[in-house]
Amino acid sequence: MTFVPETILKRDEFSETISGHLVEHPDRKVVLRKLDTLPWYTRSIAWFLARREIRGLRAVHGIEGTPELLRVDDEGLLRDWTLGTPLQLSKPDHAEWYQDAKRLLREMRRQGVTHNDVAKPQNWLMTPDGRAAVIDFQLASVHRRRGLIFRLMAREDLRHLLKQKRAYAKHLLTPSEKRMLARKSLPARLWKQTGKRLYNFITRRLFNWSDGEGTLDRVQQDGPAIRAALSSTGECVLCTYALPAKGVGIYTFVECDLPHAQLRNLVPENKSELIQPVASFPRHDNGTPREDILQLIASNRLDELETVINGAPEQQSLLKDIISRRQNLTDRVLRK
Repeated sequence: MTFVPETILKRDEFSETISGHLVEHPDRKVVLRKLDTLPWYTRSIAWFLARREIRGLRAVHGIEGTPELLRVDDEGLLRDWTLGTPLQLSKPDHAEWYQDAKRLLREMRRQGVTHNDVAKPQNWLMTPDGRAAVIDFQLASVHRRRGLIFRLMAREDLRHLLKQKRAYAKHLLTPSEKRMLARKSLPARLWKQTGKRLYNFITRRLFNWSDGEGTLDRVQQDGPAIRAALSSTGECVLCTYALPAKGVGIYTFVECDLPHAQLRNLVPENKSELIQPVASFPRHDNGTPREDILQLIASNRLDELETVINGAPEQQSLLKDIISRRQNLTDRVLRK
């Protein structure tokens, strides 16, 4: 299977995720978790997570709503692209989706698999036919025995699904589901008090991930100086994004034909961490820039961008060019 890369979806210390297609099947969209170009100090952790994903994907093979693992080699993991809309966008409010999601968890349990990361709505999808799908098996566990640990982890998967149901279809919760939501298991309580704090320290401080909470309004603070420095170059739009371990960064888009290096010299990096020249802004009918679209690009929220692009076919080529040149490839989002 020969992989043809198209779009870098995200990049961090543990992998580079790239969508593309197969030479043999150009219409078949696939995803490569690329591991052969990682820095030496994260390679062992990255392959540890990759091996968990490999075991998990092999164990759930054939279950409708799970990705198919196509290839494993020194380059990384190649899997099918799962067509669907992330939960935070689809916001299912009908019982059928949640029933199918429960079916998916049941079938995974029969294979001894717990996902362990379904608390993230972006790991749940609604497929075009309204079914449930789940992705990202990096933290999945394959259990040889159906003992206490397996039952607790399976219960947590279900409880996290019910948290999604509470967020998007609270009116559908049954009395027993409400009781389950109200009772966290002992391991979950211990994790929140101990392991989660260690996880946050490692990810936010050592590996520079951040949700960006508790920060100043950077646009209000540094925006005037940025606009003044760029006043002679062209119109600019300032967006925020999650800055590694330090809160909020400013991503500046400038409508001009200057090269990036020249723009970078005009604005100090402590004022605007990222700056990108664009040939033309996506615009509303009244001519004002589509700041909503530029904010999604700055935040690297590609799933939401795909929905927007499909709704604006006349701007697809323009947007694809801006997206292909984007400079933020992380998947961190700002916590409201």
